[in-house]
Amino acid sequence: MIKCFIIAAETADGFIAKDKTHAAFWTSKEDKARFVELTKKAGVVVMGSQTFKTLPRALKERRNIVYSRSQVFEDAEMTTESPIALLDRLESEEVKEVAICGGSDIYTMFAKAGLVDTIYLTVEPILFGSGIKMFNEDLNLQLKTISEEKTPTGTILLEYRVLR
Repeated sequence: MIKCFIIAAETADGFIAKDKTHAAFWTSKEDKARFVELTKKAGVVVMGSQTFKTLPRALKERRNIVYSRSQVFEDAEMTTESPIALLDRLESEEVKEVAICGGSDIYTMFAKAGLVDTIYLTVEPILFGSGIKMFNEDLNLQLKTISEEKTPTGTILLEYRVLR
């Protein structure tokens, strides 16, 4: 069975970005290290076109899959498949794990489809005051805390299992 996890960073007031063009360069070195480690281990990253556009280039050593109806990006596969269809296809290709990397529409789509096993959440000690939330629709996901770590700079690294 293919594993699917969300990986995200948010501010202490609960925002993943200031707006749709805001790149995640505001996060700590610990968050970036965890992102690289977990996404390289998974080997496949899935994100929306707005999130992909905030990156300087496709993520190296990972298969980049981007949800896009119209744009084509170099070094990435485009898809408009439902989350279930995408994961079924990837599982048929013997993919074992997929990292869902944002943004809000994509996180919501996969969470609502009931496909997310784990959520890796970084809470950074910074406030934006307003911006984009991780999810943009009502959800009722029950979580079990697996681990929590506070770094010397105050960043909190959380791992949750999604209870079904």
